[in-house]
Amino acid sequence: MTRRMPELSILRQTWSPYSDPRSTHTVQVGKVRVGGARPIVIAGPCAVESLDQTLEIAHAIKRAGADLLRGGAFKPITSPHSFQGLGIKGLEILSEVRRITGLGIVTEVMDPRLVSEVAEVADILQIGSRSMQNFPLLTEVGRAGRPVLLKRAWSATLEEWLCAAEYIAVQGNRNIILCERGIRTSCHWEYSRNILDLNVIKPLRQATPLPVIVDPSHATGQAHLVPVMSQAALAAGAQGLLIEVIAKEASRVQARCDGEQGIFPEELEQIVALTHQGAPAASFNSAASLVGGLAK
Repeated sequence: MTRRMPELSILRQTWSPYSDPRSTHTVQVGKVRVGGARPIVIAGPCAVESLDQTLEIAHAIKRAGADLLRGGAFKPITSPHSFQGLGIKGLEILSEVRRITGLGIVTEVMDPRLVSEVAEVADILQIGSRSMQNFPLLTEVGRAGRPVLLKRAWSATLEEWLCAAEYIAVQGNRNIILCERGIRTSCHWEYSRNILDLNVIKPLRQATPLPVIVDPSHATGQAHLVPVMSQAALAAGAQGLLIEVIAKEASRVQARCDGEQGIFPEELEQIVALTHQGAPAASFNSAASLVGGLAK
């Protein structure tokens, strides 16, 4: 970085226990350590559509070795005529799925008025890219007492992203996970939904000890690109992956939200295996250890 960052409490220069650029502030979610020795995998459906659908995928991702279940009860969608999620009913489904499977829940909150209600179900509160600079929402999730997964907005600079995280931190919560999910460029939907900006991982980890994960599903928008971009993200030093999963090919057509980017549980299992091949999260120099994994 060529310009000086603002004085933020989440930066290494002001957070004395983490001045060493190799150190990470780990976020504990039940038995899962985000930012620990092994990159974690959060997986599940784009949207919670029914108990049967969510439970089937939850069992599948657990068998594949995923650490946490993702699923949207509230969906921020471009068109007001598209499926917006099941809302409170979706939260009830997620709660039941956690009871049955034991998987921790990652789900998005969009409305400051609903933070406490979503926090009763979520083990991690997700802030989507569209909400990254919704400052009243960031303030409320900072007060909620839950870890927060903060996605980068489509066009946000590194500084804007970190300042958004600071809105959460100043409320006394630095259990924040940063998630790169692709930035929009002129290639939009020419061959990929967005450009996955893996260049940002190293400077981000140099600037802050907060763990950094990557969402290759929303970045690419296409299932066949998710495995290789997951591999690239791990090689670049990502400390986890956020991946959308569908149960079977028929689900791709039937899904009410982003079915084209969901991968199958068998593919997820291969990606999870990559996270056990050494610890790229602990080193910026381990890219070579992952090259060739999924390509073989």
